[in-house]
Formats: sequence, structure tokens, C-alpha cells
Amino acid sequence: MCIKIALAEDNDRLAESIEEKLKLFSNDVEFKFRAKNGIDLINKIGKDSDIDAVLMDIEMPIMDGIKTTEMIKEKYSSIKVIMLTVFDDEEKIFSAIQAGANGYLLKDESPDKIFDSIKMIMDGGAPMSPVIATKALTLLRKSEFVFSEKEKVDFELSKREIEVLEQLSRGLDYQKIAELLFISPATVRKHIENIYKKLEVHNKVQAVQKAIKHKII
Repeated sequence: MCIKIALAEDNDRLAESIEEKLKLFSNDVEFKFRAKNGIDLINKIGKDSDIDAVLMDIEMPIMDGIKTTEMIKEKYSSIKVIMLTVFDDEEKIFSAIQAGANGYLLKDESPDKIFDSIKMIMDGGAPMSPVIATKALTLLRKSEFVFSEKEKVDFELSKREIEVLEQLSRGLDYQKIAELLFISPATVRKHIENIYKKLEVHNKVQAVQKAIKHKII
């Protein structure tokens, strides 16, 4: 069965080059159509959604590849997207991953590499050019640092408020918490109101979830 491919590329010369690379594997790859921008691609998929994967340029007029990828993932979740671009900077990689891209290749990759990546992506893999993979790992390390820093945010909760949170996490009601902490139910209610404000949440579940996430309890 042929893998059905669409291409989003505004540069005519590059588009022709990519199409020529795909033609080398015509027994396994069916080239469906080319779009010159994101809107053009969305419209064409709307008319013919029998697509397995899209080779997506990032910088395109009218609508870029990152926004287009977001829309495709929302409307056609089964379609795989490989970013095929000249950009290897971290911001572009991060934005593409956030948008839901399944792979990220540079346009100067060999025909064999592009074909192998298409097969890989259809098997559930996430192909990346080596330089992209290196930058992606760097991003992950940075993200781990950012997440760990976020976990240490000081919400300025008092010792008593943390104690109330701990009891909330056990599923206790105001009365039970009041008895355990030797305070009145009204005082418990006031502490919980303060907790909600400081954590910027609206209910007990959100408060407990946020407290656990940030290692408050």
C-alpha cells in the first residue's frame, strides 16, 4: 500500500526538488498534491483528506507551517506531519513540537533519509535530522530545569494553611479538619479561601493537585 503524501512549500524550486526525491520511491509513496501556503493546504485537504502524511514547510505566506500543523492536528488527527525546513533554531523546533509535529527534517536531507523518515513516522516513530535531535535533547534538558524551578515556586502559604491543605488531600471535610487542628470550622473555611487565592485555584481538587505538583504537600 502506497503512503499518500502532501507537500506544503511556497518555494517552487524547493517544491520541485522535494517532489523529485519522492518520485524515486513511487512504488511506495503516492504524491497527492502540493500547497503553496497553510490556507491552501487546509482547503485542499478539506476536498481530499485521504492523506497519510504532510511534508510541511515552516515559513510560508498567509499561514505558516506551525499554525497549519495545529489546525491539521485538530481537524485530522490521523494525518502525520513532518516539518521539512531550513530552520534548525530551538524556538522553531519547540513551536513545531508544541503544534503536534511528528518529525522534523532539514530540506537538504537525502532522498533515502526522507523516505526512511516517512516510513518511520507511519510506524509511530519520530524522525529527526541529527542536528535537530541534538537541539531537541537540549530543549528537553532546559525544560526539565524549568519544570523543577516551577515546582519550587513560593506561594507564601502559612504553616497552618499547608496543614489544612494536607488534610484536604485526605478528603476530610471542614468539620473533621477543624477537630484535628483544634480550630473552628469558620477558621478552616477562611484558611481555605486564602489558599484558593494564593494558589489561584477555584476548588479543593485544583488546590490539592497544584500543591502536589509544586511539592507543597
